[in-house]
Amino acid sequence: MDDTPVPVDDPKPQGKGRPTPKRREAEGKRRQYVSAPKDRKEAYRQMRAKQAAERDRARQGMLAGDERYLPVRDKGPARKFARDWVDSRRLPSQYFLPFSLLILLATWIPWPMAVRAQVLGYVVTIGWPIMMIGVLFTSVYVSWKVKKLVAEKLPGESVKGVGFYAAMRALQIRKLRFPPPQVLPGGKPVPPKR
Repeated sequence: MDDTPVPVDDPKPQGKGRPTPKRREAEGKRRQYVSAPKDRKEAYRQMRAKQAAERDRARQGMLAGDERYLPVRDKGPARKFARDWVDSRRLPSQYFLPFSLLILLATWIPWPMAVRAQVLGYVVTIGWPIMMIGVLFTSVYVSWKVKKLVAEKLPGESVKGVGFYAAMRALQIRKLRFPPPQVLPGGKPVPPKR
């Protein structure tokens, strides 16, 4: 009997299975040929085209709500939570601008003198005060509620400025909000555009 050990297939392969490329070959593969512009005008044209492409990519990213492309004031999980909380509700303060426009138009219409005095009286004594009180109470409530919820749901996040951020977003008309709303009123996600 022969007691010589039989070699077993080693699970680790020996070497990388190919020769190391020479430096000249490796550098040649990495090298990219750049076509330099022929004159200054061409260089500026190329630079503007590149900047326009970058701006378009950033704009698309912002519209999609991509965190990388958002301005600093909109970044972070606390701000995202505040945006989603405000966007998922219909708040009285979001009607501030349309109501202001309606009141302004009502004062510009050339009513007869007797009607004009009545319209201005109602606007000044009833319309504006009700609107301003509604906006003030809504803003205070939104600010307080969002700060409280951020502190509960995101304990490691700073609540500094989040309440004001949410209150200012609640004042904007929904279609004009930036970044665009990611949720519909009621909390469902916005369907993707086709």
